[in-house]
Amino acid sequence: MTHNDLVHIQVATPERWADLVDLFGPERGASGGCWCMWPFLRGKDWKAMTREERRDAFQQKVDAGPAPGLLAYRGSLAVGWIALGPRSQYLRFLLGKTSQPLPEDSEQAIETTHAVTCFYIRKGHRGTGLMSLLLDAAIAHAREEGARQMDACPMETDKPLQWGEGFVGIADVFRRAGFVEIARRSPKRPLMRKTL
Repeated sequence: MTHNDLVHIQVATPERWADLVDLFGPERGASGGCWCMWPFLRGKDWKAMTREERRDAFQQKVDAGPAPGLLAYRGSLAVGWIALGPRSQYLRFLLGKTSQPLPEDSEQAIETTHAVTCFYIRKGHRGTGLMSLLLDAAIAHAREEGARQMDACPMETDKPLQWGEGFVGIADVFRRAGFVEIARRSPKRPLMRKTL
């Protein structure tokens, strides 16, 4: 997929599951044991699951396809992750106060929209531009998958972020990639969209 001198980006297929586990940390499961299941579930359902249940549920998503995201590698080491896919599959993104579709979005528009829900960058590789590389690759991937637009609800940053706040992405990174703000229902979380 996307390459530069140091980084190559690959679709998260079942054959890459071990790389994803290594990136997230077998015990940690990325941020707070999420295993990237947070966007798929209502809050109470997510909280009711153990870390192991989230890992198993996410592995089922990777195995069943379509791939729920992309991995960035430096050499053979997975150093970054972006979660993306059809907006309609992300229950929390559909229902969330800050991220729900616009009232005028038709059902068909929602069905042809992909969403970027989160990033995870390996410690020691943060601040190296991986978020931008992953987002560019995600835009190309969504186009290949037939999406007509992409939505995201990143974090607005006017001061340094607290640990973990940036997992939804940074608004300026999305702006540089051509996303425009279409709603702001929370001071720090613009809903942004890019037409593909």
